[in-house]
Amino acid sequence: MHTSTSASVNTASRFRWRVVDIVVASVIGVAAGVIFWVWGQAWTPLSTVLAFLPGLEGLLSGGWLFAGVLGGLVIRKPGAALYTEIVAAVVSMAVGTQWGFLTFAWGVVEGLGAELGFALFLYANFKLLPALVSGALAGLAAALLDTNFSSIAAYDVGPRAIYFVSAVVSGILLAGLVSWLLVRALAATGALDRFAAGREARAVDRADAA
Repeated sequence: MHTSTSASVNTASRFRWRVVDIVVASVIGVAAGVIFWVWGQAWTPLSTVLAFLPGLEGLLSGGWLFAGVLGGLVIRKPGAALYTEIVAAVVSMAVGTQWGFLTFAWGVVEGLGAELGFALFLYANFKLLPALVSGALAGLAAALLDTNFSSIAAYDVGPRAIYFVSAVVSGILLAGLVSWLLVRALAATGALDRFAAGREARAVDRADAA
């Protein structure tokens, strides 16, 4: 009984948000929101480059998905991926995105996708695989939305399928892998020492150097 109670207390403590968690998650969301806006400005020229194969522009989707994965990897608390993705979407919308309020709706759904990736591992594993799964599910969410509720829905079946697969691949690489590498790089500088992500990465580095 005592052991069970202690385990419950430890779990609750591990999942409880601290002030520093809220602040850092918000900073990540705001910074990502600015990047989202820049990525949105680059959408037309970049998609034009990929126009040789209709649907391949789905490879750009990951540029709007990394906030949730990054927030989840750093904060490691339930809701972190969803929170950072929503903050990023709101900031992007406030700065002035061409998609207006739809940006917020997409941010919520994509954030839920990223959140589910970490939930599948019970918020206990934040290594490369969970990051890739989180990115993949965020990409899947984006693909489902874009191929059904955006201009992509007007494509023929073939290009829509290409877009769908491209968006998921982009989520895995741009949101999952890049976010994981970024956390490793930030941890190496000591910037994340107040978080388990930073302490864990530095411990691994020390073990590798020993």
